[in-house]
Amino acid sequence: MSEPYGQEPEGWPCLLSAEVDALLADPSLPTDVFGAIIAVTVQINETKGYVPGSTASSKWPQQRRVPLGPDGSLGVAEYVIVADANEPHCVLTRVQLY
Repeated sequence: MSEPYGQEPEGWPCLLSAEVDALLADPSLPTDVFGAIIAVTVQINETKGYVPGSTASSKWPQQRRVPLGPDGSLGVAEYVIVADANEPHCVLTRVQLY
């Protein structure tokens, strides 16, 4: 999604955990998995963490899961919504591949 020049996007940054960062840096990672992970980070950013189809933990609603790939065929991504008043953001904490 492109924003007009000089205007900040309305979403929240989606940061990567060290585990997810290492996974994305792995040259043996299939391109469809790489693309699905990048796509979910964009969705997390644009929706401020409330991705359609995501599910929340009953004990900790800020922790969410979202399927990766068509109908979740590639795996599940887990992320946390950090609604800090000064710097709200999300962290993609783990990717479980099938």
